[in-house]
Amino acid sequence: MSDKPSVLFVCVHNAGRSQMAAAWLSHLAGDRVEVRSAGSAPADQVNPAAVEAMREAGIDISAETPKVLTVDAVKESDVCVTMGCGDTCPVFPGKRYLDWALDDPAGRGVAAVRPIRDEIRKRVEDLITEIAPEPTA
Repeated sequence: MSDKPSVLFVCVHNAGRSQMAAAWLSHLAGDRVEVRSAGSAPADQVNPAAVEAMREAGIDISAETPKVLTVDAVKESDVCVTMGCGDTCPVFPGKRYLDWALDDPAGRGVAAVRPIRDEIRKRVEDLITEIAPEPTA
């Protein structure tokens, strides 16, 4: 059992919002946080506009694949962040649940995905401050 916090990001297809959020958290928090993402109805591939938007920010998510949401993934996470998937995420006592209302990047071009990417980054930075702040010297 790890002593570092774990976060699960969930959206319907695990192809856009949750992939970008997981990538931001891994990039910004490094090994201070365990990161997972999943979808209630996973797509076949990560949204190409999300891949391009993250590439522009210096983060490569092109090798990621959408994963199905499992009860175990929720059980193993301290914080579950849902993004537009409603009540599909199982609820367990003692877990922290956040619902981030974000536009769905599905079917949008990279120009429309950039503001979503940037909003996700801000929310991830706030989450890091709460659950895994930088260690002080």
